[in-house]
Amino acid sequence: MAFIDIPTEQTTAVTDVILALLAVAGAVYLHRIGQKNRWKTTLWILVFGLLALAAFLGSIAHGFQMPPTVQNALWHPIKLSLGLLVALFIVAVVYDIWGEPAARRTWPAMVVIGVGFLGITLIWPDSFLVFIVYETVAMLFALGGYTWLAWQGRLEGAWLMVIGILTTIVAAGVQAGKLLSFTFIWSFDHNGVYHLIQMVGIGLLLAGLKKALR
Repeated sequence: MAFIDIPTEQTTAVTDVILALLAVAGAVYLHRIGQKNRWKTTLWILVFGLLALAAFLGSIAHGFQMPPTVQNALWHPIKLSLGLLVALFIVAVVYDIWGEPAARRTWPAMVVIGVGFLGITLIWPDSFLVFIVYETVAMLFALGGYTWLAWQGRLEGAWLMVIGILTTIVAAGVQAGKLLSFTFIWSFDHNGVYHLIQMVGIGLLLAGLKKALR
C-alpha cells in the first residue's frame, strides 16, 4: 500500500499515531500507579487500550491508499473499539459515583451497548454522527457525575476529570462540525484538530486519575 498524498489526511494519520502512543503510555502509567485498586485501574487501562487500538487503526485508514472495500472493512474494528471505549468509560464513572458493586452490575449491559453501536453503524454506515451523539451523551453523564463528586469533595482529582471531559466534548464538537481547520507548517482538517484537542484531554484525565488512584 502507498502512503496517501492528501496533506490533511497525512496529518490526521500522524496525529492518530501520536494519540495511540499517548494512550499506550497512559495505560502503562496507570498500571504502575494503580496497584491499590486493581478493578478500577483495569477499567481505565481498557479504556486507554481501546483508544490506542482505534487510533492506530485510524492512522492506517487515513494514511494509506487502499481499495474502498478494504477501508470500509478496517472501519468496523475501529467503530467497535470506540463503542466499547465509551461503554467502559461510563462504567468507570459509575464506579466513582456509586462504587464497585454498581460498576460490576453495570459493565455487562454497557458492553452489550458498546457492541450494539457497531450494529447501528452497519445499518447506517455513512455517518459518524451516530458515534458523536453516543459519545456526547456519555460525556455529559460523566461531566455531571464528576462535577458532583468534585463539588462534594468526594474524589481527589475530580476537577481535573471535569476539565478533561469538557476538553473531550469540545474535541467531539470540532469533529462533528467539520468547520475548524488551519495550516501551521502542515495542514490540519477537523479530524487532525480533533486529535490535537483530544491529546490535551487525555493529559488532563491522566492527571485526574493520578490523584484519584494515589
